[in-house]
Amino acid sequence: MSDSSLYSQNDALKNLSLGKVTEYKCHYDNSLLQAVPRSLNRDELGLKATSLPFYGVDLWNIYELSWLNKKGKPVVATGVVKVPYDSEFLIESKSFKLYLNSFNQSRFDSVEAVQEILSKDLSVCATKPVEVTLNATLDKITDTLGSFTGVNLDDLDIEVSEYQLSPALLKNVSLEETVTETLYSHLLKSNCLITSQPDWASVEISYTGKQLDREKLLRYLISFRQHNEFHEQCVERIFCDLMTYGSLTSLTVYARYTRRGGLDINPLRSTSVSSTIKNVRLIRQ
Repeated sequence: MSDSSLYSQNDALKNLSLGKVTEYKCHYDNSLLQAVPRSLNRDELGLKATSLPFYGVDLWNIYELSWLNKKGKPVVATGVVKVPYDSEFLIESKSFKLYLNSFNQSRFDSVEAVQEILSKDLSVCATKPVEVTLNATLDKITDTLGSFTGVNLDDLDIEVSEYQLSPALLKNVSLEETVTETLYSHLLKSNCLITSQPDWASVEISYTGKQLDREKLLRYLISFRQHNEFHEQCVERIFCDLMTYGSLTSLTVYARYTRRGGLDINPLRSTSVSSTIKNVRLIRQ
């Protein structure tokens, strides 16, 4: 990363509440939401906002949300939030949690009213329409516990020595045979860009093209282990590195991160505009 890029990144991140002692407010305050420019990571990857090589969405699951109804009785709910891949900003996760906490002692007329407020505020923060769906009937199950499908890479008996991000591990990753397949691993770990706290994830890679060398791919995924970057940025980096080093005609990268502070983030990036996201909760979530 160049000195100018590093300066721009530090300048953009220095005012975030992440990693700082913060007051927890319990009355609605949409000013708590903080945005991070997607360009910080995309500039480094050589991506232009007008010609992104992928489509997709950042899918968030909300597990801790509560407010008061008109009579002052608490309401609890879960939620699903979908942030477009081409929004100017991603939503910083700690600020999202602080914002959700601010609903705790505020009164709202209905679930629909809260859902509308969430969608409006998050859309303003991201600068693109954000879809929000709330479920306040917790006995009505709207998500399922499941697993990825395809070939699990984690049983490969390999030696590993790289724990700092190394795209060069993908050199000559393409084999001769052309295939369509799905590979996945539960061994993806990166660290928060600001706090260096560990972020744990499972990642699913579906593609068509020259078959990927599975051992090289797994070593590359493990090399994120000491890498500091936000969830969304890691997924975009994996997508771009695979398209750069592989001989692929289509690619979808989907990561399911474990929750923190009542939120999980699950970014998907794909060459297909019609790629659908499966909100199947994995065992660690």
